[in-house]
Amino acid sequence: MLTSPPVRILITNDDGIHSEGLHVLAEVAAEFGETIIVAPDRDQSGVSHAITLSHPLRVRETAPRTYAIEGGTPTDCVYVGLHHILRGELPDLVVSGINPGPNLGWDVLYSGTVAAAREAVLKGVPGLALSLISGGKGYPFREVMSQASAVIKTAISAELPEFTFLNCNIPNPRVGPVTGIRGTTLGHRFYSTEIVVRQDPRGRDYLWIGGSDVRMPDMPGSDCNAVREGFVSVSPLTCNVTCPVAATDMTSWNQDF
Repeated sequence: MLTSPPVRILITNDDGIHSEGLHVLAEVAAEFGETIIVAPDRDQSGVSHAITLSHPLRVRETAPRTYAIEGGTPTDCVYVGLHHILRGELPDLVVSGINPGPNLGWDVLYSGTVAAAREAVLKGVPGLALSLISGGKGYPFREVMSQASAVIKTAISAELPEFTFLNCNIPNPRVGPVTGIRGTTLGHRFYSTEIVVRQDPRGRDYLWIGGSDVRMPDMPGSDCNAVREGFVSVSPLTCNVTCPVAATDMTSWNQDF
């Protein structure tokens, strides 16, 4: 399948240049036109919107139109891809993923996958983040190619407000049938607060953080509910994080010195 006219898509992720999800995504995106991959040279999960300012970045071409950014974050990859590798000839869409694991609810605040799509819209290019949920059944990326294709096709023609991008989560088809796509809002996703303390060979403590138990309250219309019900979730997210209710109330703070 090829759209008319064909489009140019920049592909990135936060799991690194060798991630299976990245290369399956590139195959899907190639249905729509020209693709270029710019991704971190190593796993950068959980770095959110970090940008590298304290050390130099190096670009390494690993295959035709495929570039690894040594030591770079997902944000770095979009920045370098748009303004150095593509020389400012902006693509029609930036797609980040396919992430092995959900980016639901509060996950979007930590996710490098989501941050790459956010960086795209900050630079004037539509952005889409894609994630695949395991549900204890692994990550069958090739089994969700049709769902990823449907979301990308819709994203190409979507008309969104300025500085708005899309965050998509795909249920695992091995858990149950994936029955459609739903537009959603962000749900709430709470992790247990585990800290594992261990000792290195010199007797010094080190920590592993990150809870394994997750709670997602029932919130009709949310991304969490949609994937539980077997739907692909697509949430429009904005870069403007101002709270409109509090902003109105803050007028009472106005004063002169």
